Amino acid sequence: MGLIANDPRHLGGAIDCDGAEKAARFLQLCDAFDLPVLSLCDTPGFMVGPDSEAAGAVRRVSRQFIAGAKLGTPLFCIVLRKGYGLGAQAMAGGGFHSPVFIASWPTGEFGGMGLEGAVKLGYSKELAAETDPDKQKALYDQLVARLYAAGKATSMAAALEIDAVIDPAETRRWITRGLDSCPPRTKPARRWVDSW
Repeated sequence: MGLIANDPRHLGGAIDCDGAEKAARFLQLCDAFDLPVLSLCDTPGFMVGPDSEAAGAVRRVSRQFIAGAKLGTPLFCIVLRKGYGLGAQAMAGGGFHSPVFIASWPTGEFGGMGLEGAVKLGYSKELAAETDPDKQKALYDQLVARLYAAGKATSMAAALEIDAVIDPAETRRWITRGLDSCPPRTKPARRWVDSW
């Protein structure tokens, strides 16, 4: 089985251009040799900023989405901690409904982006309208707490965005059951030609 994972010790787990291309090539390799893939997701999303844009981030990170969408072998996704933005969806093969299963440890957090940044961007008018610094801070804290509550793994499972919240000790059993539930591929494996 193939394994892709985010390393929070490097860029906080963010997926940069090189990492996305490496993941895409690895997914293509797994597909060519009919290997199922386990994705251990702990990412705040794709790397953003002027340097990332100058490196052609949109084009380069799209390769991971395309490789995940074309993957003909089973993909299993476990969210360990952070599952933010498009980076988390790329780690799940293009979307949270793409893998055979997507489960989260109880420490899982979900959102369209980092939740503090989401509040600053999404509620900028409301925060700017509050002129008292103490009340503004209280409003900010309340909005962040609301997003954290909505983005908890248990909330995501209740909304059927993910399949389950599992005890970390049960991870091996979930992977084994996932492998047992997937029949072998009946059509020949694709042989990838990397034209990028």
